[in-house]
Amino acid sequence: MALYRTVSPGEATGKVKEVYDDIMASKNIDFVPNFWQALSNNPDHLEATWHKLKIVMQPGKLDPLTKEIIALAVSITNNCTY
Repeated sequence: MALYRTVSPGEATGKVKEVYDDIMASKNIDFVPNFWQALSNNPDHLEATWHKLKIVMQPGKLDPLTKEIIALAVSITNNCTY
């Protein structure tokens, strides 16, 4: 039994669906990662968080892959379980 209800991609509508679709298109994946689904109960927060991360992950002095690797290394260093 889930402790926290999320909006699955199949039941997403409106702003949540728009963000989910953008996440999948931007990352070239066919699923919505659980992290994003966990934010789905607050569509404004989901949209704002995605928008900020999307800007940070754009190519710049570091390419997106390097940024992803850094994020993973920080997660491992902080003993994140996800």
